[in-house]
Amino acid sequence: MTHPKEPASEPADANERRSAPVVVCYDVASVPTRAHSDIETWRRDLVVVDTVIAAPRDAACFEVPAGYGFRIHSVDGPQVGDLNLWNQHDLSESFFSGKTRQLHATHVTRGDRLWSSLPALRAMATITWDTLEWYGWDEDGGGVHDVIGTRCDPYTNHLLKDVDYHQCCHSNLTRALSDHLSKPLAEVEPFVHDVLNVFMCTGFTKDTHQYFMKASPVRPGDYIEFMAEIDLLGALSSCPGGDCGSSHSDDDTACYPLKIDIVKPSDEYLEGFVKASVNGYDSTHGR
Repeated sequence: MTHPKEPASEPADANERRSAPVVVCYDVASVPTRAHSDIETWRRDLVVVDTVIAAPRDAACFEVPAGYGFRIHSVDGPQVGDLNLWNQHDLSESFFSGKTRQLHATHVTRGDRLWSSLPALRAMATITWDTLEWYGWDEDGGGVHDVIGTRCDPYTNHLLKDVDYHQCCHSNLTRALSDHLSKPLAEVEPFVHDVLNVFMCTGFTKDTHQYFMKASPVRPGDYIEFMAEIDLLGALSSCPGGDCGSSHSDDDTACYPLKIDIVKPSDEYLEGFVKASVNGYDSTHGR
């Protein structure tokens, strides 16, 4: 088939077609949430029971029992992180960034939830605190903690630059998962998935609608906190892009560690805690 050199001309009713009303895809008001009063009760007596460090340009795994939580802290300098989450007992159930984006927004904050892949489709974690909630949306349309970008990876980097770079977030997460499970890289790599870009400030350009990044507003002392709705295995990469204000997938940018604190609520709260249940759809698909 021969393609014309010039784009197709506009039809006479082009403006009418463009003026169709916007419809939000999902009834977000019906998305199950955790009551703010419950979150406040959970947060009241939190104690740190373990700490894990994701070193610069590297990643670390951590486990969080259902009902417990975790905080990701900026410690030594502005740094973004790429977060993967799995059902601790079944890696085929993992964080579903696309569905989280559809159920909430392109960027998430306090009160939003991280949803798992089909067919389970349930809340894996609830964001219970976010010191960067104040940022909102800037004049460029940028926001913090995005579920748009996929993660920097060595394959795209090789495609664009024709070099092998092994500290991309995808590679960092793969190594961390391999080490944690004591399994070969090739066996665990398919389980590494699209991420929550923690602390990353991103959006789409207004003219070309391309994905952009800008220097993160995160500073040492900032953190984002999550409640685990199921037993979680997590992996966090300290992105080679540092604050992502210039480049990534190289060693040119200043990078800093990220600290993950595992937190435990009161025993009384845990006694009444109920794990998120898998989706109620019967999976018969009309057959």
